[in-house]
Amino acid sequence: MKAIVVREFGGPEVLKLEEIPTLRPAAGQVLVRIHAAGVNPYDTYMRNGTYAMKPPLPYTPGSDGAGVVEAIGEGMHKVKPGDRVYVAKTVTGAYAEYALALESQVHPLPAKITYAQGAGVWVPYGTAYHALYQATKARAGETILIHGASGGVGIAGVQIARALGLIVLGTAGTEKGLELVKREGAHHVFNHTKSGYLEEILKATSGIGVDLILEMLANVNLGQDLKLLAAHGRVVVIGSRGDVSISPRDLMTRRSSIHAFTLWGITEAEEKEIHAGLLAGLENGTLRPIVGKELPLAEAGRAHKEVLEPGAFGKIVLLS
Repeated sequence: MKAIVVREFGGPEVLKLEEIPTLRPAAGQVLVRIHAAGVNPYDTYMRNGTYAMKPPLPYTPGSDGAGVVEAIGEGMHKVKPGDRVYVAKTVTGAYAEYALALESQVHPLPAKITYAQGAGVWVPYGTAYHALYQATKARAGETILIHGASGGVGIAGVQIARALGLIVLGTAGTEKGLELVKREGAHHVFNHTKSGYLEEILKATSGIGVDLILEMLANVNLGQDLKLLAAHGRVVVIGSRGDVSISPRDLMTRRSSIHAFTLWGITEAEEKEIHAGLLAGLENGTLRPIVGKELPLAEAGRAHKEVLEPGAFGKIVLLS
């Protein structure tokens, strides 16, 4: 079988497509034929060796994927060979033709959802669901600003927030991205590459500010985010690539707050709730993963470069 293997931490060039021995499921494991794997920014940090979680070398990247159950080990009850599934974390890595996963890591993939879409479920939609439902308990009628709304997590946030009954404001850096964000449910969109867009956001709220902000690039935006908050507003830090300076008085005067989390720190009960919610949304059409680009598995290095570039548009997935 073919798989991407990382034998040393470094740049995208360390992602090598190799032929490795065929995997076999042990007791309690599922072997999934991976048709598509999702590429997430954290994959690049892990590959660099700078992420909080540093895997032992060599390793195959990827927590998100979708495909068909090929075989099961002893003691399996939840899935059977032939089932369409998406994976949320794996034992052996999703950037491969086949991956081993625990029974708790595989979940039903509705027939209306393609494998490429399924590869964009766990990290983007799990993150947005946790941020809105569990971390901040967003409520219908609140106003939310999603910074970087045209990327995987951003689109997930737009769809979930709109379904929850929030007034959705989204930013993107290209006209194509703005059109996507609007199409997926945002009431107002703003180009964050243009000067004056922060004033436009405040104007859209009649000067009151927003109740909630999903922030994908806190090292760039957090300081300004705090000035956009309404009284008792909160920011959820979902992504950051460096340090940032803020003025605590912006929090104090508004009695506002900053929340932050990693998806890897959620509890077992929270994860179970997330997957139940995601399955319902995928089945009823509320959640519609957007695939912006499909690349062959051999081009994982290119995917790792492009996932960090400005102008995000849906998910980048690797096909195997």
